Amino acid sequence: MIPQETVNLILDTARIEEVVSDYVTLKRRGANYVACCPFHNEKTPSFYVSPSKGIFKCFGCGKSGSAVGFVMEQEHCNYAEALRLIAKKYNIAIVEKEESAEEVAARQHHESLLLVSEFAQNFFVSQLDSQEGRTLARAYCRNRAMDDETIRKFGIGWAPSGRTALIDAAVAAGYKTEYLVDAGLAVRREDGSLVDKFYERVMFPIHSVSGRVIAFSGRTLKSDNPAKYVNSPETEIYIKSRNLLGIYFAKSEISRLDKCILVEGNVDMVMMHQLGIRNVVASCGTSLTIEQVRLMKRFTDNVTIMYDGDAAGVHATVRGIDLILTEGLNVKVVSLPNGEDPDSFSRKHSLAEVEKFIADGERDFISYKASMLLEEAGSDPLKRANLINDIADTIAKIPDPVKRSVYSQSVATQFNIEPSIISSRISRTRRNGTGIGTGSRSVGETAGGSAPRTERARPEEEATGTRVAIDNRTMAPIEAELLVFLLRYGTEELLFEKDSEYYDEEEQVNVTDFIVGAIGAEEGCFANRAYAATYKAYLELYDKGYDLDTIIRSLVNSEDRAVAGVVAELSMEKHQLTVTSFAASMTSKASWLTRNVPLAIFNYHERRLQDKFDKLNKDLVNSQSEDSGAILEEMEKCLCALKKIKKKKEEKYK
Repeated sequence: MIPQETVNLILDTARIEEVVSDYVTLKRRGANYVACCPFHNEKTPSFYVSPSKGIFKCFGCGKSGSAVGFVMEQEHCNYAEALRLIAKKYNIAIVEKEESAEEVAARQHHESLLLVSEFAQNFFVSQLDSQEGRTLARAYCRNRAMDDETIRKFGIGWAPSGRTALIDAAVAAGYKTEYLVDAGLAVRREDGSLVDKFYERVMFPIHSVSGRVIAFSGRTLKSDNPAKYVNSPETEIYIKSRNLLGIYFAKSEISRLDKCILVEGNVDMVMMHQLGIRNVVASCGTSLTIEQVRLMKRFTDNVTIMYDGDAAGVHATVRGIDLILTEGLNVKVVSLPNGEDPDSFSRKHSLAEVEKFIADGERDFISYKASMLLEEAGSDPLKRANLINDIADTIAKIPDPVKRSVYSQSVATQFNIEPSIISSRISRTRRNGTGIGTGSRSVGETAGGSAPRTERARPEEEATGTRVAIDNRTMAPIEAELLVFLLRYGTEELLFEKDSEYYDEEEQVNVTDFIVGAIGAEEGCFANRAYAATYKAYLELYDKGYDLDTIIRSLVNSEDRAVAGVVAELSMEKHQLTVTSFAASMTSKASWLTRNVPLAIFNYHERRLQDKFDKLNKDLVNSQSEDSGAILEEMEKCLCALKKIKKKKEEKYK
């Protein structure tokens, strides 16, 4: 672990404009810098860097954060790895925190497995130039139209025919045989002897997201061998269900294009990359898993399935659609011509032709399922009904209720059925939990009848445009607004007139103290977890006496990435001359704050009451008759309080 004092040194030393300029060309604009966003394609710069606040923000795609957050996004690494990269840039030495003997042993064993895997990779590559390698492996690569650059890039190699060739080479180089076994490179026989796991196979290394070799996939060249591919067994460093072949080479392009193309085979992935389509991954010789879908989700919300067109490929596609939708991603399907796979198709066409084929051929899952299954159903009404139910059940897997509604309308139109019938089937499927996965859940539904499930906020619904997980949509806009006041103006004084009920002749109050005095500092005053955590973290630093800039810098560099994201999003604004900002500019900042901070408190209490009333109304629907009286009484109290607060607000802010 990195000691906290070293973390603080890295964060204090790093200048965000210097870190970002290693990746993009920044141009000064006033006190800030601008550039075209590195995370999405754009022609007009909407990516801003604020040196004073240590924050970057793209007003196009919405990404924001600190120098550490930028490196995490750009390099697709975790918090600690980003700190190490920044430390390296500024020549800051990192002395790891002292570990226990068990921790040291576990870390060393893990690293030893990675090192022996990398040795094996180099060994397999070296064998390409052996007589056997040139005759068999290189000939195979030439037949598959792989060029030398592709072979080198992906580290394709050859496992020789000798049953102990790798073991002998590793032992000679000083590696322990126990590491070869633990890394899945050697197999121990019943008599205790060791043999190589891979022999007489073309070797495709499997890389982790960070680029370390963690496993292998070996292809036989013998037509009579039933095991066409043999993959590494699961080990401490390799869990099949959590890895995707090619993810290390594809992750940046997936993020840039905001789309991942999923293929089945090793060579499919390699040849698509060679053609120039580099946002492609393969599923490591396993059926697609939830963990693999979540891995893709780290880089994009859009997946295009491009499997083989045979029966097995169709079955795998249908299964993949359900998994991807369950995790809340958008999925499309490209059907290749009969007899083609991504490998053969890419070798027969130019880059422009394949790109056009994908763009023109992408279909949503409804069209795909309908075209695949309608032919089988024919004119049989029962089979057609089963097909429609199958599609409705697939729609039921989608966490986002808006998307479910749009797709149900599409099905109803396509099959000329009443939309209410489709919606009823979807609702029944979701109630029964049939086929519903464990992905993100929609607002208003509860796990086991308890805590509310969360859903990503729709930016257009939020007053501030924040892109955070929302638990309570009623409270989210006002909670975000209060945080904006704290993060941008928290230490500004409120200059109340003597006739104001808020006037205190002994002491002028600032924005933070006024808000805390009005809503409290206890847990529960914010309904949304991300905003509540940010509010708590802000007050902890404020109570220690830090100035606002120090508070913001500390929060955007927080290891709690939810807090860091909220602060980066809300503490930076794009300076545009709108009607609202122009009107605001006609008065002083102090006068503007003195009017609008108390107004925000009125809105806060009003929304709290409205939220309570809405919950009571739901309770009333589900209540027993003997409980309804008490609930109605509480609802009446809420309505009275709402009327009073609205009347008072109208009087003050006519």
